[in-house]
Amino acid sequence: MNRTDLSSEDFTYDLAEERIAKYPLKNRNQSKLLTYKAGKIGEDVFSNLNNHLPKGSVLVFNDTKVLAARLYFQKETGAKIEIFCLEPFESTVEQALTSTENCRWQCMVGNLKRFKEKDILQLEIAGALLKASIVKKRKTDVIIQFMWSGKVEFSRILEEAGEIPLPPYLNRDTELEDQENYQTVYAKTEGAVAAPTAGLHFVAEQLDSLQKEGHHLAYLTLYVGAGTFRSVKTDKLVDHEMHQERIVISKKAIELLSHRKGSIISVGTTSLRSLESMYWMAVKMHTNNNIYEKSISQEDAYELASTWTWKEACDYLLKVLNETKRNEIDFHSGLFIMPGYEWKAIDGLITNFHQPKSTLLALVSSWIGEDWRKVYSYALENDFRFLSYGDSSLLLR
Repeated sequence: MNRTDLSSEDFTYDLAEERIAKYPLKNRNQSKLLTYKAGKIGEDVFSNLNNHLPKGSVLVFNDTKVLAARLYFQKETGAKIEIFCLEPFESTVEQALTSTENCRWQCMVGNLKRFKEKDILQLEIAGALLKASIVKKRKTDVIIQFMWSGKVEFSRILEEAGEIPLPPYLNRDTELEDQENYQTVYAKTEGAVAAPTAGLHFVAEQLDSLQKEGHHLAYLTLYVGAGTFRSVKTDKLVDHEMHQERIVISKKAIELLSHRKGSIISVGTTSLRSLESMYWMAVKMHTNNNIYEKSISQEDAYELASTWTWKEACDYLLKVLNETKRNEIDFHSGLFIMPGYEWKAIDGLITNFHQPKSTLLALVSSWIGEDWRKVYSYALENDFRFLSYGDSSLLLR
């Protein structure tokens, strides 16, 4: 089937509310692990992951760290206003989080009708008086200006006053334990508003064990945005507007990926999007003769022509980084992977079980074809837990 004929209805299944894991297991790596190898389905515990990985694999992790991005204000009238910080406006995450006076963010605002453009909301926190005002209301978000006294960094204000933004489908308030539970043990680079949940199953000891068993660990950063939770509302899949997310990949990681001898196993769909986007960024730079390309569009992977191997794309990027004396590539991607996509980077995927009618389920279908239905039927019939705090799968073609 041509991808332009794909419907959102092609990627749906019945997910009962009780199958959604509202809380994680006490021991992260004791979750169930569904294995899919060459069409055959098996079952194990995540702590035994090494038993199912190809020898000498390179596991690629997204080291992004979830921000405590929800702030709650109360007007003098008593109206409560929730401001959900999505990403900085006209600055980098690093610049916004280290600012000690003011910054602007693209936000979602709860109870927006009570928050007028002339209003200035106030909140005392972390030795500072935080003020929030509307700069501009847009179609999909609101630009908010934050100003504060006290010369403290905005990151500290979020740590003190903000809440971790749990996925909306959990249908519960954030609790104290979520501050730790909804972060991977290797989370490092602040800026995401959602966790790369496939990585939530790993514990530090397991990462050490994987390396001792001869596997390699590579880290990159994709700043996961709220768009990752958006279900497909359009009839045709291609009409869905994919969200853009920032990706940063170091020269060290690209070298490891270029020289690897084993399989590349993506830990999560965000790492996968980063790797496949990296390939197309190399192709786009070369095709347009512009080594400072800044984004991959929704259609680039389907419109750009390339016969490059994965290694050739990696080596081209390393050449560019050496020539420009840079240590990383930094770009945005709106890559939309669906059936019909030609895979370039990965050999396997570790991932949780995704929502019906989601872009992530379309991605899984692109990877293992119609067998996604067999995999999800098995998981439903064998008491697997679904979505962010749920169980895991290892999908090898």
